[in-house]
Amino acid sequence: MSGRRAYLNAHIVDPASSTDGPGGLLVEDGAILAMGGDVTTQTIGETPSEDCEGRIMAPGLIDGRVFVGEPGAEYRETLATAGEAAAAGGVTTFVMMPDTDPVIDDIALVDFIRRRAGATAKVRVKIAAALTKGLSGAEMTEIGLLAKAGAIAFTDGRRSIESALVFRRLLTYTRDFDALVMNHVEEPSLAANGVMNEGEFASRLGLAGVPTEAETIALERDLQLVALTGGRYHAALVSCQAAAERIARAKDQGHAATCGVSVNHLTLNEIDVGAYRTFCKMSPPLRAETDRMAMIEAVRTGAVDIIVSSHDPQDVEDKRHPFEEATYGAVGLETLLPALLRLVHAGDLTCLELIAALTLRPADLFGLPQGRLQPGAPADFVLFDPDEPWVLDRNDLRSRSKNTPFDEARFVGRVHKTVVAGQTVYDYRPTGTTS
Repeated sequence: MSGRRAYLNAHIVDPASSTDGPGGLLVEDGAILAMGGDVTTQTIGETPSEDCEGRIMAPGLIDGRVFVGEPGAEYRETLATAGEAAAAGGVTTFVMMPDTDPVIDDIALVDFIRRRAGATAKVRVKIAAALTKGLSGAEMTEIGLLAKAGAIAFTDGRRSIESALVFRRLLTYTRDFDALVMNHVEEPSLAANGVMNEGEFASRLGLAGVPTEAETIALERDLQLVALTGGRYHAALVSCQAAAERIARAKDQGHAATCGVSVNHLTLNEIDVGAYRTFCKMSPPLRAETDRMAMIEAVRTGAVDIIVSSHDPQDVEDKRHPFEEATYGAVGLETLLPALLRLVHAGDLTCLELIAALTLRPADLFGLPQGRLQPGAPADFVLFDPDEPWVLDRNDLRSRSKNTPFDEARFVGRVHKTVVAGQTVYDYRPTGTTS
């Protein structure tokens, strides 16, 4: 029975098979051997087993947008610390953005990241390489060679491709490789001076706002170029109702267009900026409550395809500035699932709908075999208690940076175990217990 293990008495949530009920999982040599109600103490024989005590078992989460400091800014985050945070959050695979120093725009850097992640990260790290050299928005990278080297998508990360001509060429070229192009949808001149959502609350705070039109104008341009070229396109982050509606129309028209939304834009709104809380300064900015509710509905209907953490670690000194001068970004790998479970408890999404946007849909988008609890699939899964209350202390986060908008937040739902390729990479032990 070497390499075989059973997990019994779980509540399985597997969107790929529409399973939402009691069952077990049988794992052998890093792959799933069997899943469902037939995996019991009576059927596994002498196989070593673990009692899941009714906790939810789901495919390991796949986070499609993660920024890592390594190489070049290891003081903010390394592949090892990002892996630690991911494992503690139930994330078994994440897609790393190319915004590093040097930029991930050649095959040597892709190879370096793959080797470094394999040696130091507890979870699977996939690479989104740069669309343009140096993230300049001008000269195209060697996309075909980067894809062969292991890049699974292409993006300029935090930067939007400003030139319509360059973006048209990128979509046309990547179409020949069936490569996925991800773009940050923001019209730079409209967003240039804004630091939070444009509206009454920004006016009361005396802060310049970013209108939703900065997002929708950029998105509309991109979608017209998608229609023109037939390329595969993914809007990295959408945050407002109008953007979700435009993506839905593009899908109805048969275009290869998808989009993502961050956990922050599903669980927070502009009011959370409060008294100039710089940990809530993000791009795109936190929007109005009506937009937040519209984004939740868009996840439910499938207009929005995936949910990401948009994990973006920043040094504490870069956040200790007046709101206008503070850097953008928040960490999110470790709080991704607990924060999103608020939507389940509120009745906004079912657990199956939520897990689909965190596992099956991103797996399909990026062409990964993970994201499902099916025989033959990699044994990547998370075990969590959806009803366990706890309070977050940002100093306990495993990320090197602590810039979380959820400091001292009250969560209901905690990750207890994370497994990658059949190996436990995180095992929660309550305070006062021993291994």
